[in-house]
Amino acid sequence: MDNTELTPMQKARRKYEEKNKAERKQVNGQFSTRVPRTLFEEINEFLEKHKISKVQLIYAGFEALKAQYEPRDKK
Repeated sequence: MDNTELTPMQKARRKYEEKNKAERKQVNGQFSTRVPRTLFEEINEFLEKHKISKVQLIYAGFEALKAQYEPRDKK
């Protein structure tokens, strides 16, 4: 690890992070996943072309999967 001193901004960010980390984790979630680079680039190009955020992609995909699987669950 580096022995350089932290700048005042770095100190402030670390203090803020320590103070707010638990609350942020409780409010937000993150999917850490890996996809092949070519698929990743294809998805990003599509999203940029249509001005769609990754969050919108997740919501739309989730709703589509719910619609696909809910009829099965009702049987």
